[in-house]
Amino acid sequence: MFNFFEKKDSQLQDDVIKELNWDPSVSESQIAVTVKDGIVSLRGSVPHFYEKSRAELAAQRINGVRAVVDELEVDLMGIHKRSDEEIARVAITALQGSYYVPKDLKVVVNRGQVTLSGQVDWGHQKNSAANVVRPLMGVMAVINDIEIKPAAKVVDVKNRIEESLKRIAEKEAKGIQVMVNFDRVTLNGIVHTFSEIADAEYAAWSAPGVMAVENNLKLGYE
Repeated sequence: MFNFFEKKDSQLQDDVIKELNWDPSVSESQIAVTVKDGIVSLRGSVPHFYEKSRAELAAQRINGVRAVVDELEVDLMGIHKRSDEEIARVAITALQGSYYVPKDLKVVVNRGQVTLSGQVDWGHQKNSAANVVRPLMGVMAVINDIEIKPAAKVVDVKNRIEESLKRIAEKEAKGIQVMVNFDRVTLNGIVHTFSEIADAEYAAWSAPGVMAVENNLKLGYE
């Protein structure tokens, strides 16, 4: 039987703060951490959008955290500032230089917010495109409107995903149920860490023909 692994809110707060201090990519001095009922809230400002996403991931890594509310603001200063034209030019260059991303994606920048559009064959290509743009200097936010091309036929998607999960972590795979409805995948079950949730979703997106993934996995403790 699984139950949520409970820590006191004060312990979770201390663990999150230590994790932020440990991560060299996060300016933790400007981040306030509060915890209530296992839900972590991050407030304050960071000098770059990449730090905002890194801070959120740092909080998610802590065992016992049930959810993360990211209210951090991006406050670009000094060398971090760029015009929309500069951001667009650098983003296009970065995307074209990525091995995993098709070369015909479109980029629109409005006040530092980058919107990506176009079509790709695989879910991991869509995610990779956002990951390429996210750390670029001057970026305030990323909206990923890239579409996945429908496959002619989805063959053994469920088996492919389950096999991939077993390769990642066989024990955790036993607690995950995979449901496939045409080109849509739903993941249900209990895992121990946020990284296992992310790994399972990555496995689902990596199956050919998958157009959407509903990740209902929850954190628990055996």
